[in-house]
Formats: sequence, C-alpha cells, structure tokens
Amino acid sequence: MASASCLLSEEQFLCSICLDVFTDPITTPCGHNYCNTCITHYWDTKDVCQCPLCQETFNTRPKSSINKVLSEMADQFRKSKKQRQTSSTNPEPAEPDEVSCDVCTETKLKALKSCLVCLTSYCDTHLEPHHRVLRLKRHKLIDPVQNLEDILCKKHDRPLELFCKTDLMCVCQFCTESDHKLHQIVSLEEAYEGKKAELGKTEAEVHQMIQERRVKIQEVQHSVELSKKDADREIADSVQVFTALISCIERSQAELVGGIEEKQKTTDKQAEGFIKELQLEITELEKRSSELKQLSHTEDHLHLLQNLSSINTPPPTKDWTKVNVLQSSYVGTVRTAVAQLEKTLSQEMENLCDAELRRIQRYPVDVTLDPDTAHPCLILSEDRKQVSHGNVKKNLPKTKKRFYLCVNVLGKQSFSSGRSYYEVQVGGKTEWDLGVARESINRKGKITLSPDDGYWTIGLRNGDEYCAYAYPTVDLPVREELQKVGVFVDYEEGLVSFHDVETRVHFYSFTGCSFTEKLYPFFCPGHDEDGKNSAPLIISPVNHTD
Repeated sequence: MASASCLLSEEQFLCSICLDVFTDPITTPCGHNYCNTCITHYWDTKDVCQCPLCQETFNTRPKSSINKVLSEMADQFRKSKKQRQTSSTNPEPAEPDEVSCDVCTETKLKALKSCLVCLTSYCDTHLEPHHRVLRLKRHKLIDPVQNLEDILCKKHDRPLELFCKTDLMCVCQFCTESDHKLHQIVSLEEAYEGKKAELGKTEAEVHQMIQERRVKIQEVQHSVELSKKDADREIADSVQVFTALISCIERSQAELVGGIEEKQKTTDKQAEGFIKELQLEITELEKRSSELKQLSHTEDHLHLLQNLSSINTPPPTKDWTKVNVLQSSYVGTVRTAVAQLEKTLSQEMENLCDAELRRIQRYPVDVTLDPDTAHPCLILSEDRKQVSHGNVKKNLPKTKKRFYLCVNVLGKQSFSSGRSYYEVQVGGKTEWDLGVARESINRKGKITLSPDDGYWTIGLRNGDEYCAYAYPTVDLPVREELQKVGVFVDYEEGLVSFHDVETRVHFYSFTGCSFTEKLYPFFCPGHDEDGKNSAPLIISPVNHTD
C-alpha cells in the first residue's frame, strides 16, 4: 500500500478546500473527495448544500461516510511525505511577531506567502502545491500578512485588488461594477507606486522641515550665546564703571575730609602756641603778684622802699587784645568738592556714551529713500541718499504710500526685528525731523509726531530749538549745533535712541515701546524758507571704529 501511494501524485491526495493531504476523507455523491472537517464547515457556512468543485446541488446534506481506502492511502502518503521533508529540510518555527502557517497542525512554521484566493498563509512545505498544481498557480500570492480578513472587501467578500483614485480607497473587482463603476480605477501596484512616490516627496519635505528647524535651533542657540556674551560684557563694563565711580567718590570724600582735618590741625597748633605763651606770662605775673603781696605786708620801711622800684615794674608781656585764633572757613568746601566730582562723573559719562555709540555702530543698515512715499515737493538725489525741499510741486501718481500734506519721506528699508543703526547729516539747516515711523501711519491728512500716532522722532525748530516729539514734547539739552545724528532701533527691546555722532554723546531715547509692525526710517527736511533751510538731509555711511 505504501509503495502504491508513492506512485500516485500528491495532487490526488489533496483536499481542494484546505489544499492539504486528506484527513478523514469523505466522498460526495458527485464523486469528489474532501476532508470531513473541511466539507462540513463549508456546508455550515452556505445556505445551499453543493459540491465546491462541480457546484452540484444536493437536496439534503449527504451523510458523512469516511472513505477508508482513501483515508489509509492518505495516511501512508502523509507519513512518507513527512519522512522526505524531515530527511531533506529543517523547517523554521514562526517567531511570536512573525506570520505562521495556517495549515500546520503541530509546530506552526513560518509562513512564506499568503494567498489572496485561498485567504491562507503557507509555510514552504504547504506552499508547494501552489508552485506545482496548474490551477493553484493562477492564485495571487503576496508576502505573508497577519490578518487576511483585512484585505477582503467587507461588502463582497472578495480580495481588495484595485484602488479607486476618485474615492481614494481600495476596492474589489465587484466594487468596480457597482458603487465605483464610473470612477478612475487602477491596480494596487500602480496606486502603490504613485503613493510611494508621494510619500517620498512628503518624506523629503518633512526632512527639509526638520533640517530647517535644526538650523533654527542653532540660530536660537547662537543668539542666546551672543546675548550672554553681551550681558557678560555689559556686567563687566558696569562693574568697572561703578567701581571707578565709587573709588572716585571715596577719593573725593577722603580729600575733602583730609583738607578739613588739616585746617583744623593748623588751628589747633596755633591755639596751643597762644595758650603756652599765655600760661608762661601768667606764671611770671603770679610770681610778681606774690612778691608784691609779701612787700605790702612788711614792717621794714627801708626794705619796702629799696625793693619797690624793682618789683613795681610789670614783667614783659604781649598785648593780647588784638590776638585771635584763626577760625578756618569751610564755606563752599563741600560744594567745590561736589563740583569737581560732577566734572569727573561728566567725563565718565562721556566715556560711557562713546563706548555705547561704538557698540550700536556694529548694527549699520544701508538706508535709502523710498520715492514712492516722498511728498511731491521733495527732491531726492539719484542715489536716494539725500532729500531737500524744492518749492515746486511735481505731478506724481497718488498712491496710498505717498505723503501729500506734510513734506515727509520714508526709507525703503524696514525694521521688524533685531537691532538697526543709521546716521544722518543735519548740519546747516534751521528745521528738520527724523526718526522712525510704523507702517500704518497716517500719510494724507494733518500729522502729529508722537508715539501714540506711530512716530518716534526728534527735530529742530527756529535754528536752535531741539526737541523730542514725546507727549508732552521734551526739550533736548544739546549744547552745540548738531551736525550728524545717529538713530538706533532695538525692536525687541522697544528702544529708539538718538546720538550726536560728532561729540559721541547720547541725548535722548524712547524706551518701553511696544512695536507690533514694521518700522521705517522717517525724514522731514522742512520747508526751504527762502533758501535758509535749503541744505539737504544726507544719509551718510557709518564709520565704525572699535
């Protein structure tokens, strides 16, 4: 029997349902053979009792009668096959995270493929019929998947082999003939390649975003490092300056106290000399007084008369009526010392202003004038670095950006972050305004220069009246005529400061500002005034020196 079974092909002993060697085979009335469990389960899931192969329908379910001859032959074939497999291969058991063979009954081996037609995963041994049997070769095999039910259409119980590009979903063949009949359908392979390409592009974009954020992190870290260096330098400078100031104050105080004490020592020494002389004269006078007293009590007439002339003459003494102790005058001493200290502090302040100007000159901006904002009476130089009043109103396009009532012009460059610095020559003029203005300022009607209206500016009136247009207006303590003004903006700090570049003195700052939009350099050369104010405002290059 064993030798006979070896002469038969394996296909004759395979159940067409489980595709494995028969187990308790039964024969249907139509002559086909199946495993008892397979055909019983098949009929349990169907409304009509029929043969899976020839589709012959039975009015009543056939009795399950084991085909003993076929069963014995299948058992012999199974044993023979197992012996051949054992002698030739060493099957690999499936790991917990791997797909196992659905057919293995004892040790579950690792599945090599899953069949979309059989909806079963097979190990190398049980996959063999799909490589050999003609009708099984037509089945679609894929890499093993854990839950084959997930690749079935829920509506038609068919494999999801197609992709609907209209609804962006996987569908089966029956879906294309019903709900997706007029939709754009492609194979899963084509959809896979397309989506894979999209994923590649998306992955590249995400990678680019990651790189940009890493660069931004480096920028932030670099900014923090620079900020820390600035802070450390500022702390060191402040410690040095205040230490010097404290030392200067202590030295001035010591000199003042020392001078007063020296004067007092001179007074003490003079007084001590006077007192010593007076005490010596008192001693001599007391001696004479004693002698006179003794002589006045004598009864010896001759003795009194003989000594009277010698002791009656007083001893030599100084005339003390005009002698006085010199009292030191301290009037103005403290004031003089404080004035000297003030002079020293003023010099230190100038040094600080010079150092501050050198620092802010490290943030120069190449500012040019924007002709689209200039009032029609203004004349701009070809290089857009100079502006003056021309007395003739040009016919220019009326735009939202242009000033019409006031002779103003803005810079082309804007400030929306960080620090910015530029310098403007203002010498030889009797009237001008400059500073910065926010983008949304009023440019058509009457303009009020104040922070509330979006202007942070200073200006000159009547040739010698400098002021800052705060609220209220602040008169500026400018000692000499300004020739060149430096304008510094720290956007995040909310600071706009103005500096006399020639004397290197800071003379005004707008502080605590809240900037929420772009800032532009602001210029107003003033009216010509019959040539008295014809000189232009000139944006000059920043000459930074460490």
